[in-house]
Amino acid sequence: MSSKQIPSSFASIDALPEVVAAVGNHLPVLIDGGIRRGTDVLKALALGASAVLVGRPVLWGLAVAGVAGVRHVLQLLRDELDIAMALSGCTKVKDIDLSLVKIQD
Repeated sequence: MSSKQIPSSFASIDALPEVVAAVGNHLPVLIDGGIRRGTDVLKALALGASAVLVGRPVLWGLAVAGVAGVRHVLQLLRDELDIAMALSGCTKVKDIDLSLVKIQD
C-alpha cells in the first residue's frame, strides 16, 4: 500500500530524519519498508539510518528462484548501491551523509 492511499500516513523514509533526531547516538536506527533499489539504501543511510532491512525484495527473489533468487536480489541491491555511491562521490559507506539528499517540506 502506498502512503498516498491513506492521506494521514507517510512513508518510512519520510519519518526517518525525525526518528534519527529523537534517538541521537543512543540507538541504532533500522529502516524497513520501501527499500526496493540501491538508491533507496543510499537515501536511507544519508538520512541517518544505521542499516536497512530488505524483507520484501528477498521474498520476491525466493518466490521466483529460491536461494539463487535471494542471492540475485541481494547482489542487485549491492551493485545498485555501489553505482549510486560512485555517482555520489562516495568510496565508503561512512562517506554517505545528509548532503546527498534534499529534504522537502
